[in-house]
Amino acid sequence: MYFLGIDLGSSSIKMSVFDADKQRVLKTISVPDFETEILAPQLGWAEQDPNLWWIYIKAGIAQFKNKYEIDIKRIEAIGIAYQMHGLVLVDQKLNPVRPSIIWCDGRAAETGRTYYERIGTQFCQEQILGSPGNFTASKLKWVQQNEPEVFKKAAYMMLPGDFIAAKFSGIPQISTSGLSEAALWNFKENRLASEILEGMDLPENKIPEIVPTFGEHAVIDTTIAAELGLNSKVKITYRAGDQPNNAMSLNVLKPGEIATTAGTSAVMYAVTDQNYIDEQNRVNTFLHVNNTVEDKRNGVLLCINGSGILYQWLRKLMSLGNNTPVSYELLNNAAAKAEAGSKGLRFYPFGNGVERIFDNKAVNSGIENLNFNIHNPNYVVRAACEGIVFAMNYGFDVMKSIGVSGNIVRASKGNLFLSPVFREIFVNTTKTSLELYDTSGAEGAARAAAYGSGVYKTLDGAFANLECIERLEPETTLEKQYEDIYFNWKQHIKLQDM
Repeated sequence: MYFLGIDLGSSSIKMSVFDADKQRVLKTISVPDFETEILAPQLGWAEQDPNLWWIYIKAGIAQFKNKYEIDIKRIEAIGIAYQMHGLVLVDQKLNPVRPSIIWCDGRAAETGRTYYERIGTQFCQEQILGSPGNFTASKLKWVQQNEPEVFKKAAYMMLPGDFIAAKFSGIPQISTSGLSEAALWNFKENRLASEILEGMDLPENKIPEIVPTFGEHAVIDTTIAAELGLNSKVKITYRAGDQPNNAMSLNVLKPGEIATTAGTSAVMYAVTDQNYIDEQNRVNTFLHVNNTVEDKRNGVLLCINGSGILYQWLRKLMSLGNNTPVSYELLNNAAAKAEAGSKGLRFYPFGNGVERIFDNKAVNSGIENLNFNIHNPNYVVRAACEGIVFAMNYGFDVMKSIGVSGNIVRASKGNLFLSPVFREIFVNTTKTSLELYDTSGAEGAARAAAYGSGVYKTLDGAFANLECIERLEPETTLEKQYEDIYFNWKQHIKLQDM
C-alpha cells in the first residue's frame, strides 16, 4: 500500500510516496524546480496564489507516474502538511476569491492587538492561550474591514492545507489543529472558539466542516481521480500545519521532546501536556497532532520569520552575474573558513515580516559592525549563521521562562542543518544535544496518512524504523565562547517605532 505525503511550503512543495508494507519512501520530490515567489503588493504584505499550489501538486503527481514510473494507482490515502496561519478564502465552487494571505504577512498585526484588548486579554488567554495576534482570524477580520466585497464573495475560510484537501475532494473542511493555529480553538472547552468569532464580529458560517487531524476526512472526487490517474477510492486521512507535522515526522510526540527546523523560517517546537501561556505572546501554544481529550498534547512554538530566507537572500546576492546560482554547499563551506564571532560582524535575521517574539513589531534587520578591510564574504555567511541561531536561542529562552523544558532537540538533516558550522553554533549556543534524522515533512505526512487510514495502530508504529543518523553534543569551551558572542549580539537588538 502506498501513501502520498504533501508538504506545502512557501518556497516549494515537497511530496513523498511511501510504501507502508516495506516502511520506506519510494521517492521524494520538490515542485516546482524553482523557489516559489512571494508577492508583496505593499510593504509588510506577503501573498501567494493558491491555484499555483494546486498546479504544482498536480505536476508532482504526474512526475511520480511518468518520470519515476511509480504505480500511483496503488496510493491509498493522502496526508497534507502546510504553511501555518495562512488565509485562503474561496467561493461556493472552492475557487479563491483573492490571493492567500500567508504566514509572514504582517498587515493584520494591529487588528489582532486591537481585538485582544477589546475582547479582553485575560479572556483570550484563558480561551485561546494568547492573542489573536497576526494569525488567521485576524487576517480574516482585516479582509472584512478592508475588502468588504471580497469578504461577501467568500463562502469559506480555510488554511492552505484545507484548500488542497478541498481541491482533491470537492469538500470544504478545516481541522481542529488548524483552528488552534488560526486562534479559533477554545482550549478550555475543546471546541471552536465561537466567542472569538463573536468578539471580532465574524460570521461562524464561513467556518467549514470541522474534522480531526487524523481520520477519513473525505474521498477524492472521481473527476479529479481520473484527471490525475489516481484510484477513485483515495482518501484524505491527515492534515496539519508544517511545524506540528515536522515534530511528528521526527517522532516528537511526548512532553519534554523538542523539534527544530531552519527552512524559510526558523522554529523551535516543544511538546507539552500543559496549556502554557506567555502573557507577552512571544511564543504560542497550538494543538499537537496527537492531542486527545484524554491525553492533552500541545505544541509550544517559537518562530523566527527570517532565518533561512536570509540564507536564500545571501545566495541570490552572491549569485549576481552568474548564469548558475551558487550552491548552498558553497555558502556552508564559506562559513567554515571564518572563525567564531565573525570578527565582530553581527547579522540580525528579522527581514521577513513582523516577529512574534517582539510582540508582532518590526525589528531592525540587517548587518552591523561591518568593516570592509577585514570582513570578506566568508565572515558575512558565518555572521548570518550565528545571527539565525542567536535569534532562535532568544526565543528558546522565552520558552524556558514559561516552563517549557527539554535538553535534547531533534531535526531533519536538511536546510541549514546540512551546515556543520550551523550545527556547531546551534548545540553550543542552545546548550542542547542535537539528534539528526534522515526524513522530511512530506515523508512524515505520508506516514501520518497511513496511520490515519488505520494501517498502523499507533503513531509510534508509523515511525518505528526512524533512526537517529547523527548526534551532536555541546563542548564546554565552545559553550562559553558562544555564550559571550550571543550576549553581545543580544545587546544590540533594536525595535522600530510603530
